[in-house]
Amino acid sequence: MTRTWFITGTSSGFGRLLTEQLLDRGDRVAATLRTPEALDGLRAEHGDRLWVARMDVTDTGEVQRVVDRAFADLGSIDVVVNNAGFGVFSAVEEATDEQIRAVVDTNLLGSIHVVRAVLPHLRAQGHGRILQVSTAGGQTTYPNFSYYHASKWGIEGFCETVAQEIAPFGIGLTILQPGATPTGFGGALASGPVMPEYDDGPAGDVRRSLADGSFVLVNSPEKITGAMIDLIDSGEVPLRLPLGSDTYHHVRRSLVARLEEHDAGREVALSVVRDDLVPSE
Repeated sequence: MTRTWFITGTSSGFGRLLTEQLLDRGDRVAATLRTPEALDGLRAEHGDRLWVARMDVTDTGEVQRVVDRAFADLGSIDVVVNNAGFGVFSAVEEATDEQIRAVVDTNLLGSIHVVRAVLPHLRAQGHGRILQVSTAGGQTTYPNFSYYHASKWGIEGFCETVAQEIAPFGIGLTILQPGATPTGFGGALASGPVMPEYDDGPAGDVRRSLADGSFVLVNSPEKITGAMIDLIDSGEVPLRLPLGSDTYHHVRRSLVARLEEHDAGREVALSVVRDDLVPSE
């Protein structure tokens, strides 16, 4: 079955790989990115099966215009992939205000802008899938990534809510959680001047492990994008899909620890219920 996909952030990484794989198998792709000329080679090879537009997800008006034009030109879009991302790699005091704003504007607000722009079209056509690219860091945490985590935990909460609201319209939403993968994303991480106060602790340990290669990027980017395609082909609509051995193990460990801590607070939680009400289990 031939499908039409709308993908953000297609200049490199998962967005570029996914675009290439979909075109190779005969699907149509509406690819958006800030530098459209980066896809000139693919356009020459695949012709009108590749629709390209410049779009910065932090520009709300541009997002709306590009989404509207994509649906007008292509007629129907089956899958929307919210992939564009930005990362800040620094301890909490090291990042600049501009870097903090950029990561939130891109990963959280930018993804929200895209979802809000596509939903009227998906509702009108009565079907569609949204794939939100998050990360293992949307459910667990690592030193030096506090602002990245803030944006990813935020978008996961947003998407979990939206998934409930849009299900009656025949629209499915899945949060994708890739683990550490050699896509070039790490080299594009913004950072600030290193503060010795943090370099002597967990933040410095993570920095050094990335620098010396002991932090291994264990997952295959081609297999991850292949799993995204397989998910759509399967027709299944899980709320979350872990993609990577590190994602599976790290997130599971985090969830178990959170549940244990949650259960440890049961007595206190129930003790604050109003006296005229029976505590609920």
